[in-house]
Amino acid sequence: MDFELRSDYIPLCDLLKYCGVTETGGLAKMLVAEGMVEVDGEVELRKTAKIRSGQVVTGEGFTIHVH
Repeated sequence: MDFELRSDYIPLCDLLKYCGVTETGGLAKMLVAEGMVEVDGEVELRKTAKIRSGQVVTGEGFTIHVH
């Protein structure tokens, strides 16, 4: 799926919640903490990592292209 940024960046856990990967921010934080999310092909463990335009966030069953 594609996500259109409206600012310079979005925290990773918020992106997962807004895109419907998880129902809540708490679940998004758990997913990240468990190493189940990759940013540009590398596991990302920082829950509030700044995701910027051009990055790709992936995990089991989802791919998010940030524009």
